[in-house]
Amino acid sequence: MPVKIRLTRQGRKKRPFYHIIVADSRAPRDGRYIERVGLYNPVTNPASIELNFDRALYWLQKGAQPTDTCRSILSAKGVLYKKHLLEGAKKGAFSEDEAEKRFASWIQEKEAKTQAVKSNLDKAKEDEMKKRLEAESKIRETRAQEIAKKRAEQVADESETAKEDIPEPEQATKEQATKGKEVNEKVKEPDTAGGAEKTDEPVEKEKDEDAAKEAVKTSEIPEKPEKSEETPASEDATEETPGNQEEETSENTENNEKIEEKVNDKPEKPEEKEDTSDKPDETEEKKENTENEPEKPEEK
Repeated sequence: MPVKIRLTRQGRKKRPFYHIIVADSRAPRDGRYIERVGLYNPVTNPASIELNFDRALYWLQKGAQPTDTCRSILSAKGVLYKKHLLEGAKKGAFSEDEAEKRFASWIQEKEAKTQAVKSNLDKAKEDEMKKRLEAESKIRETRAQEIAKKRAEQVADESETAKEDIPEPEQATKEQATKGKEVNEKVKEPDTAGGAEKTDEPVEKEKDEDAAKEAVKTSEIPEKPEKSEETPASEDATEETPGNQEEETSENTENNEKIEEKVNDKPEKPEEKEDTSDKPDETEEKKENTENEPEKPEEK
């Protein structure tokens, strides 16, 4: 049976590599072999090949039959071309030196081609990396611009809200001041009206009443300015505490009413005194009666 040059699989799942072996055609794929000639790894780009050139040429000259993949590997490494040149030198077509020169020139051309392929692949990888980096940089720039816009909008909104919030306390203070002024004006108006009425009423009564009433009134009227003087204090209090202004106005009105009642009630007191003037007559009559009564004898 002929000997074959073939591949045996090695490696893990989806990451294979192969040994180039010389084995009997009856042996299984991963079974016993005669000699291992090289190694083939198809995962890399380009595929990596390690080959013992002399031993592969020896087994070809002995009659070993390579499989299709092994034939392409051997032709890529120049084993088949070297065998063809040696057979031509044996037949006398050219000398062995000429065969060596032709083989050396072929190897140089082949290495130049493989080197060009590798360089092209490296350039393609670099170009892809550059494109990816440019795309990532553009994406970063767009994201940075969007973030900057959002931050600028947030800062503008915050500044606007701050500007809107600042005038509000000023407006509130102004409104409070205006309300306080209005309340003070309202408080002052009834005080002045009450003062005018107070000054007019005693003048009319002085013309009609007797001298005794005038004396009583003059003795009691000076109390009015003291109470009227207390009203400015209430006004100051209203200015200080605008919330209690309504209560103070009600108190002022009550005080004014009490003063008017006192003025109206006190003139009647002298009339009561005049009535009491008649009482001494009754006492004198009683004395006379007692004198006229006979004296009672003393009891023993």
